[in-house]
Amino acid sequence: MSLPRITVAHGDGIGPEIMAATLNILEAAGAQLAYDTIEIGEKVYLRGQTAGIDESSWEKLIQNKIFLKAPITTPQGGGFKSLNVTVRKSLGLYSNVRPCRSYNPFIRTKHPGMDLVIIRENEEDLYAGIEHRQTDEVYQCLKVISKPGCEKIVRYAFEFAKRAGRKKVTCFTKDNIMKMTDGIFHKVFDEIGAEYPGLEKEHWIVDIGAAKLADTPEVFDVIVMPNLYGDILSDVAAQIAGSVGLAGSSNIGEHCAMFEAIHGSAPRRAGQDLANPSGLLLGAVQMLVHMGQGKAAEKVHNAWLKTIEDGVHTYDIYQEGISKKKVGTKEFAKAVCQRMGEEPLKLAKASYAAAEPLVLPTPKPAPAAKKELIGVDVFVHERLRDPEEIAKRVKQAAKDLPVELQMISNRGVKVWPQGLKETFCTDHWRCRMVAKEGGTTNPGVIWMLLRELSQANVDVIKTENLYLFNGEKGFSLGQGQ
Repeated sequence: MSLPRITVAHGDGIGPEIMAATLNILEAAGAQLAYDTIEIGEKVYLRGQTAGIDESSWEKLIQNKIFLKAPITTPQGGGFKSLNVTVRKSLGLYSNVRPCRSYNPFIRTKHPGMDLVIIRENEEDLYAGIEHRQTDEVYQCLKVISKPGCEKIVRYAFEFAKRAGRKKVTCFTKDNIMKMTDGIFHKVFDEIGAEYPGLEKEHWIVDIGAAKLADTPEVFDVIVMPNLYGDILSDVAAQIAGSVGLAGSSNIGEHCAMFEAIHGSAPRRAGQDLANPSGLLLGAVQMLVHMGQGKAAEKVHNAWLKTIEDGVHTYDIYQEGISKKKVGTKEFAKAVCQRMGEEPLKLAKASYAAAEPLVLPTPKPAPAAKKELIGVDVFVHERLRDPEEIAKRVKQAAKDLPVELQMISNRGVKVWPQGLKETFCTDHWRCRMVAKEGGTTNPGVIWMLLRELSQANVDVIKTENLYLFNGEKGFSLGQGQ
């Protein structure tokens, strides 16, 4: 019987050293694995591949479905895309799972009772990477949140918590400000959470939630978040637990999965036999669990815990009075291998049930809503800082059309009518045009409006149609409107 094959990338900087250490430990544990190696990262970027991965490597990733990846270096300068984001989105790896646990008293931390898991949405939000320069002064990044994307990550969080014997799932959003995008994430959390009566549910606004996480992380168990918040706060959580260098990460999709350390390639430490392989190793533990090799995962994790407990530490976690021996990458891996089959005496030992990967239902398409076009937001580039003059020109251009100017905003704040002279303005203006009372709006009217604005030398840089969905506004009001 052939061994299951995984794809391995040794990466850049300290990547080759910590990957070699990790694979040696997996072999010592008797993990049933065969490897196909691909090249990613800096050398591939410099060959002209802007995503840092050759086209030929995708076949191996898709064929093997499991990817163990060391950190890479992205060259400085424009034009290079994040390899992590590319792989996650291309392979549909929607769930990023980051356990953050303290190892007190063997690794110093202010939070000895900390043991939580952050589950981060991986494909959407500001990481959609849709950005534009719109005027001389204003740049835009689109925050894209979909209902199916929310449903997948929220259900994964609840199923993960249920299977792992966790007690509570917490949601972090900023839906007091982003009422539509973060609002749908919170709404889906409440809807799906109702299907899990055995789990406690709670929601925090992300800013105060982040403060609570940094101060009292032991009150949390499983936290599910949109992409950007999850990226930032999982690093915070890993650091306050003891060290970012100890944190592993899994990226789970319906068809494929990727496992890695959460830290970078640390090129200044490369080739010195100094790097701590723990983050990548604990990512590999998650990989073994995902593949149904729970016993091997237990052996690796417990041997690692015993090594930490015995005070055999790399330079990054070495503490006088706590650590017993400072070692390099190779010696640390050797120490873990020597303890294979042993278990920690004080730290909680690892235990993994043999289980198949979580298979979740594919979200159903949302039912078609009755969509009614009622206006258009016209975004204008105008260096003149006079909303009254801009309003005059726009109203003149639309005077013979069945739409009228309702509001002008600048960076989201209403500046016309009855704006405040104290409001700071840039050269980027939103003119909200809505159907006149008793009138109607259709795409033809919007096209005519754009023609009239063009003839009036109004520099239109983009438009956003305003719709009602089943009678409910599909757009936000301006601040102060």
